[in-house]
Amino acid sequence: MYAVIRAGGKQYRVAPGDVIQIEKLALAGGENIQFNEVLAVSASEGELSKPANATVTGQIVEHGRGDKVLVFHYKRKKQYKKLNGHRQPFTAVKITGINVDGKDLTA
Repeated sequence: MYAVIRAGGKQYRVAPGDVIQIEKLALAGGENIQFNEVLAVSASEGELSKPANATVTGQIVEHGRGDKVLVFHYKRKKQYKKLNGHRQPFTAVKITGINVDGKDLTA
């Protein structure tokens, strides 16, 4: 069983036991988090439905920063080059369970 959730403006396909990296949250490590925006749930292979009320629970594992992304600006024939780097902060969340209409599926 898996679910599609929305967190931080992005959509993630999650199953119990998965660890996902979402946009940074202002919660401490070890805290539990609940995702109420569940877009779709699959009970079996090939079967996808939009539930009336479903939640996905998880536990915050760690906070960190992603790999460096290089931003390079360049204008030809003008001797203009500018190199910049960016590391996006993230929160790693371990999915502990999916609750669909009162039925629980845990890791």
